[in-house]
Amino acid sequence: MTRLFAGTQFDLPPTCDLCGQVESECGCSAAQKQALADQQSQEQQEQERLAMRKPPGKQTARVRFEKRKGNRRVTVIAGLTHQANDLPALLATLQSACGAGGTVKSDPDLVELQGDQVFAVTKKLKEIGYKVK
Repeated sequence: MTRLFAGTQFDLPPTCDLCGQVESECGCSAAQKQALADQQSQEQQEQERLAMRKPPGKQTARVRFEKRKGNRRVTVIAGLTHQANDLPALLATLQSACGAGGTVKSDPDLVELQGDQVFAVTKKLKEIGYKVK
């Protein structure tokens, strides 16, 4: 062994992540390599987002009823952040429990349900484990 790094990972030539061949012999296109890099970046972002999640027992949801113009009634759930929750999945759960339509407003992190659903929403959120005010 005359070389300092002979037989170690630093002595080996770099290989392609897609095909496993030496990079000088790799036949993968730049688009394939970019797609792999994008996929790895998305997976890393998803892991970071999941790490920021809080359990429902450590969060407080504030449920209120609003009357809007045209005599429309809306139930609003506030106090749950998008980073700590999967708000679209929570909305789907609440919609099925109440039998009503709704939406997620991303600017102030609000979940809105059509109609006066305060009692049903409060009950379902407590079942899931959230603190409700």
